[in-house]
Amino acid sequence: MNIKFPLLGAALLVCTFMYAQEIKTGAFGKGIFNVTGKDSTFTMKFAVRFQLLGVSSWKENQPNDLSFLVRRSRLKLDGFVYSPKLKYKFEAGFSNRDMSGGSDDFTHGSPRFIMDAFVDWNFYKNMIIRVGQGKLPGNRERIISSANLQLVDRSLLNSKFNIDRDIGFQLKHFFNPFGNLYFREILSISLGEGRNVTSGNLGGLQYVGGIEILPFGNFQSKGDYKGADLKREPTPKLAIAASYEFNNDAVRTRSNLGRYMFIDSNNGLYKTDINTVFIDAMFKYKGYSFMFEYADRNADDPFAKNSDGSLTGDIIETGNALNFQSGYLFASNWEIAGRYTDLNMNTFTMQNSKDMYTLGVSKYIVGHKLKIQSDISYIETHGGSNEILARLQMDVHF
Repeated sequence: MNIKFPLLGAALLVCTFMYAQEIKTGAFGKGIFNVTGKDSTFTMKFAVRFQLLGVSSWKENQPNDLSFLVRRSRLKLDGFVYSPKLKYKFEAGFSNRDMSGGSDDFTHGSPRFIMDAFVDWNFYKNMIIRVGQGKLPGNRERIISSANLQLVDRSLLNSKFNIDRDIGFQLKHFFNPFGNLYFREILSISLGEGRNVTSGNLGGLQYVGGIEILPFGNFQSKGDYKGADLKREPTPKLAIAASYEFNNDAVRTRSNLGRYMFIDSNNGLYKTDINTVFIDAMFKYKGYSFMFEYADRNADDPFAKNSDGSLTGDIIETGNALNFQSGYLFASNWEIAGRYTDLNMNTFTMQNSKDMYTLGVSKYIVGHKLKIQSDISYIETHGGSNEILARLQMDVHF
């Protein structure tokens, strides 16, 4: 009883203070607050976002499956330190799916809170070096933020072949030889085991190189890496990109993702070289958008083996996929979009090949910062049960 009243008094004091103060920030979607150092040597934008998702699915000869969840819940800080040429970004994820994948062996038994933690240094003209943990230059759909997707979630191509995040460094460069023609190049070297790994380098290093061509100039507001043509590009804009990933002595079934391949009763890890090729394009013009992606993965020896040559049962997930996605944004900020994905897994991986057809409707209330999206998909599984998938999602980004 003696503790209860001081706590009640403190709560009332906090509530009184909150009601007595009026905190003003920028416009919705521009961050909860922005801080600038007194001597202008640093800035910080603080933002949060979350996605609320409802999913219903029907599989052949199975009862309906219905679920509701917080699909993503993120905290993001970004700005510059010391100089505008030295920018940083930190992003943490707090939903169950954001944090999943932790292990006693490789993340000290901790959830994987940290998504991004890197610094970009524009050290010379149009050259930037990035140090830290962030997205690798793989398929376009993965690089597009989950806050800026055109449909409720990413495709089957992305779920099987993306190379996600890793820790290391990236070197970026761009040049404009003439007119509206732009070239972007990127080279990445990372550990190759994925994000939040604390156990050091388990295999070899992961190398990714990519090039991107924009023949008609830059997109407005970095629209080549955002879903939907919200800026209604007044002139045609096109981006074409290709990248190649080589993971030397990879120890996981999907390059830097998937299961760890243990051998000899968990006394070691199986290692093999993995190669992935990505080709993609984005086109936008007056509300119309079109995206194409292709991915192909292979491995030197996809069958994990113990030191005596016996099979462990783990197999590298190899194969290829095609993804086509298109949409049109009406003047009312309603959009209709469609996607077709052709997923071809090599038969020995014991993974099903699939064709997925998706039709989606979105209402952009405040662009991608506040939107409601819904889609319905038909998934044709070769050698398995077909499925109908319906989803409804709300995205709020302060």
